[in-house]
Order: sequence, then structure tokens, then C-alpha cells
Amino acid sequence: MPNRKRILITGAAGFLGSHLSDRFIKEDYHVIGMDNLITGDLRNIEHLFKLENFEFYNHDVSTFVHVPGDLDYILHFASPASPIDYLKIPIQTLKVGSLGTHNLLGLALAKGARMLIASTSEVYGDPNINPQPEEYWGNVNPVGPRGVYDEAKRFQEAITMAYHTFHGLETRIVRIFNTYGPRMRLNDGRVLPAFIGQALRGESLTMFGDGSQTRSFCYVDDLVEGIYRLLHSDYAQPMNIGNPDEITIKQFGEEIIKLTGTDQELISLPLPTDDPKQRRPDITKAKAILGWEPQISRSEGLKITLDYFKSLPEKEIHHKDFSYYNKNR
Repeated sequence: MPNRKRILITGAAGFLGSHLSDRFIKEDYHVIGMDNLITGDLRNIEHLFKLENFEFYNHDVSTFVHVPGDLDYILHFASPASPIDYLKIPIQTLKVGSLGTHNLLGLALAKGARMLIASTSEVYGDPNINPQPEEYWGNVNPVGPRGVYDEAKRFQEAITMAYHTFHGLETRIVRIFNTYGPRMRLNDGRVLPAFIGQALRGESLTMFGDGSQTRSFCYVDDLVEGIYRLLHSDYAQPMNIGNPDEITIKQFGEEIIKLTGTDQELISLPLPTDDPKQRRPDITKAKAILGWEPQISRSEGLKITLDYFKSLPEKEIHHKDFSYYNKNR
């Protein structure tokens, strides 16, 4: 249909990008997915290839980006997002956040498209205040092992806001907190898939430190709804989207053991460098401006996610590689 809005989603074969592709297909957009597959997986979007309103480009946005025809929106979700990935490919992580963002902002300007970038709660670093409001500037080590990701996202926010203020480009910035759901990778180093993977393999669950550090987990459908609302809002400043239901890592590990019906123990490993001790979003702005807050409880979301992981081939459940993360503890 010629009247469909056209949206470019980078990182479309990744965890979040694939769910966003599903949502905008459902809303009858023409979706142009783009991914260089360095961490994405075509299996996440293979169900979309048969549709007339979906097309895919295998392309690295850190190089020049060309999309023929009109373009109404751009969602920039192309970036490694887990410690395993960005410690393994630090230069690519920095490039996609800087050069990639610059290329896409230029494309948005040329097309007259509104662009939303995926930032992260990691811009707050190891925070000195909890929960973290958008006004908090963060406590970040720019030269530590996590700096390649944290600073890429901080630069991404800065250049996006510069295009907004200097060129008048319509931009949106979402700061994403811990998100989970189907299509996550079991071996990506993040705490939720790591715990579930260990439980399914019959291994002890490994937490870092004494497990007193906190996280707040948002189910992917809730996150996608928040992003959808933010894109269509008039709000250009950064906005937190996440679930403020905070839990310690130790308590979370105990939840996973109970959920999986296993009897493994929780064991402690040294804390990784610059690992944040607290993570909880202040979503006051999202509630007031978007009318958004999470709807799916952690218990409900975890059951769906566990069922997804249990459906994976045995070889994926038993594959693991934490070498890059472990050497940077």
C-alpha cells in the first residue's frame, strides 16, 4: 500500500530490533530492517521475510547508509549491548555509536525523518543516587573496560541533541534499562540469560560479588510499547524506559532457581571492573508524558522467557563463552 509510513530499524536482527520490527509491522508500517549480523541473528526476523511490507539490508551503519525512497522514521538500535560482545569487539562498539549515529542522523536530515536512538542506563555508570532520574549526569569511567559502550552511548546522545538543536531535526532519546524476553542469547553475559542458562545446564549460578548489587528488569513488550509512545510524542529530551521493580542479584538468582525447579547453589565470583552497584529507573517522566508504565510482572515475563530458552536446541543451551568477560573482571 502506497500510504504506509516507512521506518528504518537498524539492529533489526537483534533482540530489541526484531521485537520493534514486529511491532511496526503490526501497526502496518513498511519496515526496512538493517543489520550487519555481527551480533544479530536472521532467525529473529525470518518470519518477516515473506511479507510485502518488510525488506532487509545486510549493512554496517558505520559506513555510508543509503535507503532509496521516502523515509518517515529511523530507529537506531544497532550496537552490541552485552559485556561479552562489547569487550570482544570494542572498536566496532565505539564506531556504531559514533560514526553509525552520525551517518543515520545525516540520512534523517536528508529524508526529513524523525530519528529515535537507543541509549542506555549505562550512561549513568555506577550511580551515586538511586533511582536514576534523567537529570543525573552519571558516574562513568571513560577508560575502563565498559567505557567503550558507556561513552559510545553518551556521545550518541550528545550528537543527536546537537542535530536537534542546530539543524532542527526531530529526534528522540530512550534510555533503556535491563530488558529481557524471548530472542535473548543465552551466552551473551547478561545476568538473566546467564542465570537461566546455568540452571538449564545443571550448573551453579554465578553471581559477581556478594549479590547485593541491584537490577530492575523490564519485559520486552513493555519496553517496545514505551519506545513506540516516545517516538510518536513531542518529547525530545532523554527519557528512561524501564521497570522500577528493583531486586538484588542474589534475590534474583534465588527466583531463577525456584522458577526452574532446580537445586543449584549460588556461588560468588569477583566483581567485574566498574560494575554498577545499583540500577533502577525513575520513570516519573514516562508516566506523566507518555502515560506509560510496565504492565507485565517479573514472574509472568520470566515464565515466558524460560519457555523460550527451553525450546532452544540443546547445542545452544550448552554453548557458552565468557572468556572476554572473565578476563576483564
